[in-house]
Order: sequence, then C-alpha cells, then structure tokens
Amino acid sequence: MQVLVFQHEPFEGLGAMAPWLKAQGAQVRILPQFEPHDEVLPDPESLDLIVLLGGPMSVHETTIHPWLLGEKRYIRQALDKGRPMLGVCLGAQLIAEQLGAAISKNQHGEIGWWPIHWTDEAHTIWPQAKSPTRVYHWHGETFDLPKGAERLATSAACANQGFRYGECVVGLQFHLEMTKGTVEDLIIHGGHELVTAPFIADENTQLHEPASSYLQNQALMAELLGFLTKSCRSD
Repeated sequence: MQVLVFQHEPFEGLGAMAPWLKAQGAQVRILPQFEPHDEVLPDPESLDLIVLLGGPMSVHETTIHPWLLGEKRYIRQALDKGRPMLGVCLGAQLIAEQLGAAISKNQHGEIGWWPIHWTDEAHTIWPQAKSPTRVYHWHGETFDLPKGAERLATSAACANQGFRYGECVVGLQFHLEMTKGTVEDLIIHGGHELVTAPFIADENTQLHEPASSYLQNQALMAELLGFLTKSCRSD
C-alpha cells in the first residue's frame, strides 16, 4: 500500500493513523509542507491513499504559504484521477475548495471535545455509528458542502462536519486521529485560541477527556481508513 501524506505543521501529524498504517504494511511518504523542499510528487495513480492533514492556516493564505498553490493543483489532479483521499480539518477544506465549494469563517470557533450527529450517508462508512458521538475539533473556518457530495455529520456549532464525494474521497472537519499527545501538542502551540466562547473548551477540560473518547474516535478512524483502502480499491 502506497500512501502520501501532506503535513502542514510539525505538531499536526498522523496521530492514531500511524500505527494503523504500519499494521497494514503501508509505505508512507510524509511531505513536510512547513519546510522548504523541491520533492517531485508521485503520479496520483501510483497511490492507494492520499492524506491531507490539518493546520492553522487558511486555504486562502497562498501569499503567506505559497506551497498551498502546488498542493491544490495536486489535489485537483488526484480528484480528476479518482484516487482515494482523506482530508482532515484544513485538508477537508482544501478538497472542498477544489470541488468548487466556498471556504469561510464559521459562525463559531469550535475547539475541544464536542458531539456530532451522523447522517444516514455516514452509515455507508460506519454502519454502527450512533449519534451523538464526541469527537475532537479545532477550527475557525468551515466549508460549504461541495456540489455532488454527501454530508456525513453535523454539530451545533458547524453544519458541515464531513462529506463524502464519489466513492473514495472523504473530508472531515473534526479529528478522529487524536491521541492524548496530539491534543497536548495542539494546546501548546495554539493555546492563545482558547478564549471564552460557547464552543471553545478550556485546557483543563480538554486534557481530562476520558480514554473512552479517544478509543472510540480511533476505532472510527480505523474503520474509515479500511473503507478507503479496501472498499475503494480498484482491481
């Protein structure tokens, strides 16, 4: 299994996706967009999965982060070739934008563990998913639902929490890959965003989330990765 990962910050990595991919024997290539590089990217057709991770930047900040332009072109190429792709948070917004959807500031910032409600479409990926499910969030922007995409989940703070486009492209506004360590890293680097607001949890609340939430989220992520790499595989 050949996997290409676009990583946008050193403190936002694969998290719980890493051990799952290792267990499958995947060959994982991580592209550190936060460092200067001139790597030649593989033809999307050679890949079994493309993963676009999160990051604090906006999809619109192409002047500040010029590498966004090349990444967007690559996403469009991968979409045109029908490759399996998973976008998380910023990654989901990048996919949605390439599908013609608007990316804008959400009415509410959403940080911490907050419940989502699954749609019927979500059960094609997670047959046993039940609403509400507590998942981890850290975002201030959101995507409109791309034309032709199916909404997967919604929350009180954000109408579009996820989408599926075609057979093998999924974008999630929330994070199923979190471990205690990755939550701690986000708080260390983004603690200035933990202001008093309706859907922003303080540091103490976030760090005392029970282990059961992590386990449930990681199981959902494993189910999603299995869906994208097996059910979507073309023989």
